[in-house]
Amino acid sequence: MNASHLNSGERVRDVHVTEDTLAVDLADGRTIIVPLTWYPRLLNATMEQRSRWKVSGAGYGIHWPEIDEDLSTEGLLRGAPAAAEPARLGH
Repeated sequence: MNASHLNSGERVRDVHVTEDTLAVDLADGRTIIVPLTWYPRLLNATMEQRSRWKVSGAGYGIHWPEIDEDLSTEGLLRGAPAAAEPARLGH
């Protein structure tokens, strides 16, 4: 995220996760709603794990410590799903 493009209204105010969606309330009153299928770590987490999030990145990010997931309001606003996880080699 380029600091010159930060908009204070895009800071995270609250997060709601259902079985199917992630909704992020922003400081400027907007709510971003995206399908949970875009974020496999969240999709596969328990509701309890999903509920334990922290605001990060000076207010522009969300971090779920238990599942090691980080999302930014910038990415959510762009409609960017999670990057594909690299294939793991078996031993």
